[in-house]
Amino acid sequence: MTYDFDKVISRRGTNCVKWDECPDADTIPMWVADMDFETAPCVTRAIQQRAEHGVFGYNLVPESFYDSIISWNRRRHQWSILREWLMYTIGVVPAVSAVIKGLTKPGDAVAFFTPAYNCFFSSVRNNGCRLVEEPLTWDAASTTYSIDFAHLEETLRREQIRLFVLCNPHNPTGRVWRQDELTRLAQLCRRYGAIVLSDEIHCEFVHPRLGRRYLPFAPIAESEGCAWVVTNAPNKAFNIAGLQTAYIVAADADFRTRIDRAINDNEVCDLNCFSFVALEAAYSADGEAWLDELVAYIYANYELFCQMVHAELPQLPIAPLEGTYLAWMDVSRLTSDADALAARIKEKEKVWVNGSGMYGGKGFLRVNLAAPRSLVEEGTSRLIRGLQSAGEMK
Repeated sequence: MTYDFDKVISRRGTNCVKWDECPDADTIPMWVADMDFETAPCVTRAIQQRAEHGVFGYNLVPESFYDSIISWNRRRHQWSILREWLMYTIGVVPAVSAVIKGLTKPGDAVAFFTPAYNCFFSSVRNNGCRLVEEPLTWDAASTTYSIDFAHLEETLRREQIRLFVLCNPHNPTGRVWRQDELTRLAQLCRRYGAIVLSDEIHCEFVHPRLGRRYLPFAPIAESEGCAWVVTNAPNKAFNIAGLQTAYIVAADADFRTRIDRAINDNEVCDLNCFSFVALEAAYSADGEAWLDELVAYIYANYELFCQMVHAELPQLPIAPLEGTYLAWMDVSRLTSDADALAARIKEKEKVWVNGSGMYGGKGFLRVNLAAPRSLVEEGTSRLIRGLQSAGEMK
């Protein structure tokens, strides 16, 4: 392996949300979706080169920014994006909020699959829309999540959904949606007049042995006549969320006009001088080589996590991690209150994972595996002890 992902980097004292939000120096944080790896060396070099200039005033976003996005998606994901489809903003959450603001009016129904990324809930509510949760079906015996399409069709019809927010791949369940699932979703949303907003920020993380790749929603939607918008960024893949960059893709000119107005209304329209420099470096051949090694490393962490948990707690199902770097563990056999369990494990065992309450789910824990293996191994050991204690208390 060319890159050293085993290197442990101290992040405490750097105003790091993941580490510094917990004052206990002994706690291992495995909660927020933030990696503990240095970014790709090519990204660091590009930022350093820009910093050496010494002047950090207002910026124009260069055409090379758009070219990098287009090239990356074409060669890595076989998706051809036109230059005029692209807009930029400071992050995927602001992008999602701008799309909701631009394409809905207060009181409109916005739906998404649950459990769901927690910011989807606030983005819908903050824009005055009516939130409609569409539950995914969990089968603990086969450890699979699936879409109940009959229920989804009834929801689209009954609730008159204006916008359906898709997480592709899905956070927190780890599903990488198949072509038939995305096609059926596009067909139903077209039939009932719902626009699909696909958040694809986790698209670079797909298990190398899954046997299929992530599929951008837009080409499938186009083929089915479904209205769509996509949001994405290199932030998760290259661990550069703090540099604040993201992009929105929309083929519909009216959508772009309305979203652009929302971006400006929300004052999230200006990129800092390092953000587009970092994106261009990340979406280079050097960045891609680094990313491929990173993905292999993370899924080796996942295999280790599963081995350790199943050896001690075989009764607890873990959802297959098809995509993302966030393991999703069913602890409902131990407790009906996963949030309280997570809090107790954090206090007693000094490892911080998320309970499923914030995601609109019950009985699950979400565990971030994007860290050097020694931290993952120690954190998993502590988590197992906490789960064993919970089992004894039951």
